[in-house]
Amino acid sequence: MKITSVEPFILHVPLNRSSISDSSHTITHWGVVGVKLTGDDGTQGFGFTGTHAHLASDRLITACIRDCYAELLVGEDALDTTRLWLKLARYPALQWVGRAGITQLALAAVDIALWDLRAKKADVPLWKLLGGATSERLEAYNTDIGWLSIPVDQLVDGSLRAVEVDGYRRLKLKVGSDDIMTDLDRIAKVREAVGPAVTIAVDGNGKWDLPTCQRFCARAADLDLFWFEEPLWYDDIAGHAALARSTPIPIALGEQLYSADAFNAFLDAGAVHYVQPDVTRLGGISEYITVAEAAHARRLPVVPHVGDMGQVHVHLAVWHPATTMLEYIPWIMDCFVEPIAVEAGAYLRPQMPGAGATLTEDAITQFARPL
Repeated sequence: MKITSVEPFILHVPLNRSSISDSSHTITHWGVVGVKLTGDDGTQGFGFTGTHAHLASDRLITACIRDCYAELLVGEDALDTTRLWLKLARYPALQWVGRAGITQLALAAVDIALWDLRAKKADVPLWKLLGGATSERLEAYNTDIGWLSIPVDQLVDGSLRAVEVDGYRRLKLKVGSDDIMTDLDRIAKVREAVGPAVTIAVDGNGKWDLPTCQRFCARAADLDLFWFEEPLWYDDIAGHAALARSTPIPIALGEQLYSADAFNAFLDAGAVHYVQPDVTRLGGISEYITVAEAAHARRLPVVPHVGDMGQVHVHLAVWHPATTMLEYIPWIMDCFVEPIAVEAGAYLRPQMPGAGATLTEDAITQFARPL
């Protein structure tokens, strides 16, 4: 199946509330920035990365796809996913300016689209193409109830509703306030409301320094935290390793890492316990698999960060034996032909051929932004 066209796109999708904030960011829309690849038999593959819907930087990603990657793709066999990933990722001129950031986000979109084409050509969902499901149940943990911008009374109410009505047994709360006591109080109120059987993870989005994280962990000892995600600046390997040695709370990270080499540095330093690769940053599914296998070889769990809001990751999570849970954020699900679905706190397996990335015509019409 020869690739005949490469068509980038930008969608800005409004959130399910006016805005959300974590310790470092405030946003009102999620960017779905990617590409549609068409084969000579008419098959279409979709791939995308996730952004903060900043149009100027989104256009840098689509420009990379249109002006750099397209000429390397047109006329190629779309089923040669490994060869084409290497061709794009190791192209000398792009290596010189890339290896992280914009070029990797663009590569992620292209690689996902190639895998989407491959699975559609085989007429199976991606998880079956990769080798089939390895567990009966994929648990969802709900992040959307836990934003730092949510007042504490609404945080408690939302957590209770997620547990008692929607069937979640896993929650994640954002931390990173200027005063750690504010966050400890919020967590304690949620813990008291939901009880000891519900797991609570926390996520700092890289805000605090090492002493602050150590103080927080010491004071959080009685709250039974499942993990502490991105406690420190994203690239601080030594700091994460020191924190991991000083607290029994497991460390989770990976959404801001752009390569298998970056993950290996954290793994070798003993700086991470829950490994969180993201296809939208790593350069797609191909590099994700490399990272997941490296974590699995060390017998560490893999819990993807859902920059794609779970559409593609659900396939990888169903398939890979190191993964038993997946983050749930429902912001963009209505944009897809087969949206993610959670029932009683667990993900349903996708059934349509492909990687779950096919956009609806309505989404394209309603949310598209000019390139």
